[in-house]
Order: sequence, then structure tokens, then C-alpha cells
Amino acid sequence: MAIGIDPTVDYAFKLLLGSPEHPAITLHFLNAILGDEIQITEVEILNPILGKGDDTDKVSILDIAARDSSGRVYDIEMQTSLPAGLAERLAYYTASLYVGQIGEGDAYTRLRPAISICVLDAIMFRESQPIHSDFRLRSREGNLNLTNGLQIHLLELPKYTLPSDHKVIADPVEAWAYFFRQADAMTTDEIQQRFNCPAFTEAAQVLDMTQRPQQHRSQYEQRLKAQRDERARMQYAVDQARLEGEALGRISILRKILGGEPESLDSLSLEQLTVIEKELQNQFRERGI
Repeated sequence: MAIGIDPTVDYAFKLLLGSPEHPAITLHFLNAILGDEIQITEVEILNPILGKGDDTDKVSILDIAARDSSGRVYDIEMQTSLPAGLAERLAYYTASLYVGQIGEGDAYTRLRPAISICVLDAIMFRESQPIHSDFRLRSREGNLNLTNGLQIHLLELPKYTLPSDHKVIADPVEAWAYFFRQADAMTTDEIQQRFNCPAFTEAAQVLDMTQRPQQHRSQYEQRLKAQRDERARMQYAVDQARLEGEALGRISILRKILGGEPESLDSLSLEQLTVIEKELQNQFRERGI
């Protein structure tokens, strides 16, 4: 039987990668994203899920704050849509992690790298094909590295093409992309065979355990509903913007034909635009144009 728990739901995501009881999963994920440059052997979760009220504060609770044995600090988050200002927010969070490490009078040499990782179930950079983007402070030519102290990693899940075969997925970044997209429709045995990796076997067990106790299942369902509602709100806003744009276009054409003076309509609602369009259409018919 399929697990039925979507790891991109932020509550399940937090249980998966933000549990002190399962550091091997977090270590595997971090090492997959950071690659050969850094190999982490220990990680501490700084904001584990503690109680029933934790699902009410997404920013402070369901994002994952962590620190490795070298003092590097991490913010790991899941985004199921592309919110306005995401790039700026990621830069702000990363900078906050960085400057928050020292106080007045502390030496800058005490600063350790601050690394943000955003798993995004949407496409942010359509002009770029890689599913994993790594942003640093470098020269324009790319041959000079100012510092690795600020890093932002972006994993755009829709860019990953699911393989048609059943071979073990060896590439760790692709493996995580596949897991995030498909784990809810797989059984624990299928996950074990697909990845042949202890970290993913443990991850499957964590997702399966999310259904028990009832507290976890209830909070998961609440967050799933919240994410679906947010997607619906965003889709409604997109649809409204499209309809308003179409109405503005039609009104502009009618005014040109009727010889009316142009005026700004940007502040008007769709309902107000509809009334104006109907009035112009009536004038159009009355003139027999």
C-alpha cells in the first residue's frame, strides 16, 4: 500500500528533515545539495517540532534551522508555490543567519557560512535547465570567489524528468527530487528498491509514521489543507489578473473605435471594468458601428 503522505507538505517536510531523532536523513540531504565541496558528518536541529501548537507558525516552526559540527548554519524550507519576493526573502533570511552569529565587538572571523536551501515545487528560472541552482558571492566573470559565507541553493522540482525505467537512482540530487515528487505514491518496499540507500529507507519510515500518532496525522492534514487553500488563492489571483487584462484590452479597443478619451483604469475592479465595457458596447450598438 502506498505511503500516501506527500513530503512536500511543509509539516511532513519538517518531520522528515528536521527531526533530531533522524539526523541521517538530514545529513544525506545536506551532503546531496552541497556536493563534494563540503561533507558533513554531524548536524544539530535547532528548532525541532515540540508540541501541538507548532503548526500555527509556519515561518519559525516549519522551516528547518540546523548547524553542523563546523558551525555552519542552515535554513531549509519547502515552497509549494512561487510567492512574490521569494528571491529577496531568501537573500534576507540568509543574511540574517549570517549577521546573527556575532554581536558587538566580536571579530568578523568568527562568522561561519550561512546556507539557505529552498525546495521549490514550481519553476523560478525558466531560462535555466538544471534542477539545482547554487548562488554565491562571486565576480561577474565567475573566476573570483569573494566568500562562501553566503549561499542560497534552489531545487526546482518540476524541472526533474521522472525516469521511465526502474533502475536505482544514483545521483543524490536527482534521488531527492524523485523522492519529493513520488514518495507519496510509493510503498516503503518500492522506495527501498528504487534508492537502495539507508537514508531513503529511513525517510520512507518517517513518512509512514506521520500517519501515527493521530496528532501528526491531524497536523499534516491541516497543513495540506492550508497549502491547497493558498494554491487556490494564488490561482484565483492569476485568473482575476488575466480577466482584468482582457477586459482592459477590450475597453481600449472600444474607446478607440468610439473616439473616446483615454483614462487610467488601473485602480478599478473586474466588476467595475465589466460595467464600463457593457456601457461602451451599448454605445457601439446604438451608433450602428
